[in-house]
Amino acid sequence: MRNGVNAFCRSGRVPFMYEYGFESFVIWYIHFSRNSRTVPEPDINPRGLLHPEAGSGLHILVTGGAGFIGSHAVMVLAGAGHAVTVLDNLSRGNAGALRALRDMIPARRFRFLRVDLGDRATLCSALATSSPPLDLVMHFAAVAYVGESMRDPLQYYKNVTVNTVNLLDCMAANGIKKLVYSSTCAVYGNPEKLPVTEQTPPVPINPYGQSKLMAEEPDFKAIILRYFNVYGSDPLGRLGEYPRPELRSQSRISGACMDAALGLVGHLTVKGTRHPTEDGTCVRDYIHVMDLISAHEVAMRHLANPPPLYNIGTGKGVSVKQFVEACRRVTQRDITVVYQEEARPGDYAAVWSDVSKINRELGWRANYTDIEEGLRHAWQWRVKHPHGYAQ
Repeated sequence: MRNGVNAFCRSGRVPFMYEYGFESFVIWYIHFSRNSRTVPEPDINPRGLLHPEAGSGLHILVTGGAGFIGSHAVMVLAGAGHAVTVLDNLSRGNAGALRALRDMIPARRFRFLRVDLGDRATLCSALATSSPPLDLVMHFAAVAYVGESMRDPLQYYKNVTVNTVNLLDCMAANGIKKLVYSSTCAVYGNPEKLPVTEQTPPVPINPYGQSKLMAEEPDFKAIILRYFNVYGSDPLGRLGEYPRPELRSQSRISGACMDAALGLVGHLTVKGTRHPTEDGTCVRDYIHVMDLISAHEVAMRHLANPPPLYNIGTGKGVSVKQFVEACRRVTQRDITVVYQEEARPGDYAAVWSDVSKINRELGWRANYTDIEEGLRHAWQWRVKHPHGYAQ
């Protein structure tokens, strides 16, 4: 792995976040006091023999499959005829997403095992006893909040870097030599030139980006996908984004807008209005979750050693203010937005991707490039599930 442990905090800055304070605690309390008895069985179909579609189906391990991105991946992969085993310790994932997957996927195509990637013995055992043998791993599992990583860097090196090493070791021990690795644009830090290409030097300015970068070196056939700001939901409304209530203060801006639109919080705070951008707020590249998963589907057919690297985005930047105004139009709610002049320390002004490499080499491109369309997908699910899967 790269020797970067001592470089993770060059600037000592904390990135952009959206805060709720006391209101977030109230939501957390209501959620868990009401739903404490709705937790499903720890494992789903743990001893069942899975059956991928004959001829083209694979048995795929998805780590972090209870999360927002991972659950959408499981749904799409199973729908394509693959059998999927999910490993998740539910420390950040959503048990309700697992129940939704269980109800929509035939038992022969879906299994969930509550496994912590930090428990190497249990992890290796889960891989060794998989039936049929695993063909490929998609590794989504990770803590993924930049601000939190600044406050607790060791948690990130343990959860992201060390746990990835555990996974790679267990894969090697069981002869599993195919991996799709989910990385992040946070590895680029504050790029000197935009848009970001795969040749842009990675200079992470926080432990999250550094921990991901340090794990980008599998020694077998793999592919590395660095993706940008994920939002949206399944267009058919089967799955959605619902951050755990105690994590709302660090959630994506899409979830923050929805919470404000539903009246679950009093207002949405946007920090930073003096950036050198057209409207003074940050500019980001928002990638729809279904586009992200389609990129993973394409990527799994193009593994190599050494692993190729691709950016996953739309190739265009949207300001935070533009995103918030789009959320207002889609929800048709009078969201109170508090614009704070002072930016969060470490919040870079603008970043978006150059996706010409993946367009050219793999033939992939994003389909959902209209922010309002992606927000409509997210909103239709949240309206029906204002308090998440528990409803």
